[in-house]
Amino acid sequence: MHRLISIALGSTLLLISPSIAKAQTPPNRPSISDLEATGLVIKPSPYSVQETAERLTKVLEAKGLRIFTTIDHSENAAQAGLTLAATQVILFGNPKLGTPLMQCSPSVAIDLPQKVLIWETAEGVQLAYNNPAYLSGRHRLRGCGQEVVAQISKALNGLTDAALKAD
Repeated sequence: MHRLISIALGSTLLLISPSIAKAQTPPNRPSISDLEATGLVIKPSPYSVQETAERLTKVLEAKGLRIFTTIDHSENAAQAGLTLAATQVILFGNPKLGTPLMQCSPSVAIDLPQKVLIWETAEGVQLAYNNPAYLSGRHRLRGCGQEVVAQISKALNGLTDAALKAD
């Protein structure tokens, strides 16, 4: 009887193991251009993830922006016994710019404060942030907050360019 149960269990595992393996295999990663089409602005960094994050933090602090937190996803993965290429997210903002957008459409709060993602790819380190124009459409900010969206867009471009420029 034990032998019959063992054979049945073994056969079942053989049948479902390809499904388990397939479920654990990540799908093909999207290309940078695929990601840009979903509302991200992506820039290559000549620096490591850590150095890019440090440089951006210095730029943000110099401009008087509030840094809420930095999340090190690769460190968190390691604590869970998993591996992940260097990946950090910096959350920062300026209530004088974010609040008017939330007054126009409270749903925009789901995308605030601003976030910059810095991650390592096979092609090198990338820096990304949400395109403010994309978020404007997502949260239906038509006729309200467009000047602020333009200000935020210009600021994000300038801040990230400053962090990425050569010394």
